[in-house]
Amino acid sequence: MRFKVQYSAVKNYFLGFITSVAFLGAGLYFLNGNEAEPPSITFNENAGAENSSSPKIKLAEFNPNDLNEKEWKDLGFSERQVATILKYKSVVGGNFTSKEQFKKCYAISETKYGELEPYILLPNKKEYASSGSNYQPRNFANKGSYNPSNYKAKGLNIPGKFNPDYYSATDFENLGFSEKQASAIMKYKSFLGGSFISKEKFKECYIINEENYRKLAPYLLLPEKTPPAFSEKRSFTSEKPSNEKAKINYQPFDPNNTDLEGWKNLGFSEKQAHVIINYRDRNLRGSFKSLDDIEKCFVISAEKFAELKPFIILNNETIKPKISDKSTSNSSNSNVSFATNSAKNSEDITDFRKTDLNEISFKQLIEFGFDEKGAASFIGFRKKLGGFVTTDQIVDTYNLDKNLAQKLVATSPLLVDNVAKYSLLDAPESWLKNHPYFKYYADKIIYYRITYSNEKKFYKSMNITPEAEKKMKLYLK
Repeated sequence: MRFKVQYSAVKNYFLGFITSVAFLGAGLYFLNGNEAEPPSITFNENAGAENSSSPKIKLAEFNPNDLNEKEWKDLGFSERQVATILKYKSVVGGNFTSKEQFKKCYAISETKYGELEPYILLPNKKEYASSGSNYQPRNFANKGSYNPSNYKAKGLNIPGKFNPDYYSATDFENLGFSEKQASAIMKYKSFLGGSFISKEKFKECYIINEENYRKLAPYLLLPEKTPPAFSEKRSFTSEKPSNEKAKINYQPFDPNNTDLEGWKNLGFSEKQAHVIINYRDRNLRGSFKSLDDIEKCFVISAEKFAELKPFIILNNETIKPKISDKSTSNSSNSNVSFATNSAKNSEDITDFRKTDLNEISFKQLIEFGFDEKGAASFIGFRKKLGGFVTTDQIVDTYNLDKNLAQKLVATSPLLVDNVAKYSLLDAPESWLKNHPYFKYYADKIIYYRITYSNEKKFYKSMNITPEAEKKMKLYLK
């Protein structure tokens, strides 16, 4: 059976299809023609990387710890990137401590870091203070963890070429160093003798790290190299160099009329001058009778006496006691009296070369030049110990002038044969509890010697420190 399709229906169908296709094509053509071309954005492997089409930025030296949000944007970062950088900064302790740490912020691409790196005022790597109780890795600004090699937050403010020899501590602070750093730099200059000498010496100051020096070097008005003749003779102490003694302009003088200032002007220290005057007034009863009397004064060395000798004038009028010639009959009596007094005076003078340091008296220590407080400490400490065993104990005695103590131990002998010594097993309890080296361990010693018969076990069981053990053994058999 055949179906007949009218021609008009087919015609209408095809015309409708063609018209639909034409409208669809025209619509697509219109949409494609008016669509804007998308911007060309370059992404790198780091999230939040900078837009490669960002305008060229004029860079200058900066410390990332000082920048605010607007200044970060001025460097070419987006608002979102700035927020990420500031958050990262707070995570690492509130301050970037090195370029290495700054570079790790994921909002800063390798390319951007490469642009900024030459201008960043931070050390390449984090530098910690020496390990110990003050170790604080995050915040170097804490007072307890001062690290002289770190930059001050505001960086360096170099006004132009300058000579650091003329800079005060305040000037170095204005340059960008902290108060402590400026003080240390001034001490270093003093150590060199008041001048930095050269750029080479300036660089050796431990306060000034490599990067700071690199920035300062072009502006320093100093020679590049240290002169070959330069030698570091200066020190932080205020003592005069010994070669200055040769510059003393000696004049004739009467040692019996010379006062404290007079002896100091002759090159003696204040303490030495006091000793000389005490020796003259107390031991020699007011005057030097001969050159031998002066030479015997222990604070006047043989070299010093040789320098002084040509200028010494012993005036008979200033020598005490003065010999009177009232009558011939009293002349012999006067001579006998004077001889007796002279003999007595010579007996009163202590020969410290023969005086045992374990027998020396309070009065003799005063005669030697110690003050009363020092002499009392010497006698008191010796009594508690039961006698000195080493000269180090004397030099280390509290309130004792160490320089004078060293002269004493170099002059006088130390005899230790009569110093009481015991073993830990038979030491009297009273001796253990009163002796400075044993009293803190006395109760333990008394307890342990009931248990142990071997002294070696005492030290192990009582946990005695090596220092305490060394001191104890000085008084043990």
